[in-house]
Amino acid sequence: MSPRGRVFRDSAIVAYRNLLTILRVPTLLVTATIQPLMFVFLFAYIFGASLGGSQYREFLLAGIFAQTVAFNAAFTTVGLAGDLHKGIIDRMRTLPMSRLAVLMGRTLSDLVVNILSLVVMVGCGYIVGWRINGGIADATLAFAVILLFAFAMSWVGALTGLLSPTVEVAQSAGLIWLFPLSFISSAFISAETLPGPLRTIAEWNPITAVAAAGRKLFDNSSPPSFATPTGWPAEHCVEYAVICSLAILAVAVPLALLRYRKVASH
Repeated sequence: MSPRGRVFRDSAIVAYRNLLTILRVPTLLVTATIQPLMFVFLFAYIFGASLGGSQYREFLLAGIFAQTVAFNAAFTTVGLAGDLHKGIIDRMRTLPMSRLAVLMGRTLSDLVVNILSLVVMVGCGYIVGWRINGGIADATLAFAVILLFAFAMSWVGALTGLLSPTVEVAQSAGLIWLFPLSFISSAFISAETLPGPLRTIAEWNPITAVAAAGRKLFDNSSPPSFATPTGWPAEHCVEYAVICSLAILAVAVPLALLRYRKVASH
């Protein structure tokens, strides 16, 4: 088998091992499935009534998709930190396998978790009145953009997990930066309403780009009270969302591999 083939085989084995862990401890899926449902119903019915009703719910779902896959990076963070501090990484280090396979297996298994989260949220979205108004090809592209972003964020989560000294620190570190990143965006509101620097941050925020790309490709409209976003990121939201995900991967993958090499050598 070629070196590349061995990497794919080893990554698949590690991903399978991680998915078996989830099957044996299904409570691990609570954050990935229950939390998105809470956000959907909270924003759709509690806040949505004053933000546009049914039209706001149509606007909301793409933002919930983007926020959820970003938050699921914490799933990667905690999982990898747990493996590291339980000694599982040390055991894998003794095996004739690629260093990349350990991290790739973790991020691939968590990509499956993200797919499951999206399936749950799509079903919930249809319950609250959200619909895919565009074509099948556009909808497929929208989900591909969201999952590419999910994969990129998983690598950020992997790096965070490798940098965390304990699992408890990993749990906190995985969420501290995600809350401001997700809320200073147009995931739930129009970025045009934000003041000064916050508006600029929101306009260029990757979560804004992914949410806007989803709305465009799903052909979901915004409430009449929401100002139409302007600027290059808004006008090229699909392209910008892909660029952001690829840029995150270009930075996070080598840094995670360097950190893994360091912690695995101890």
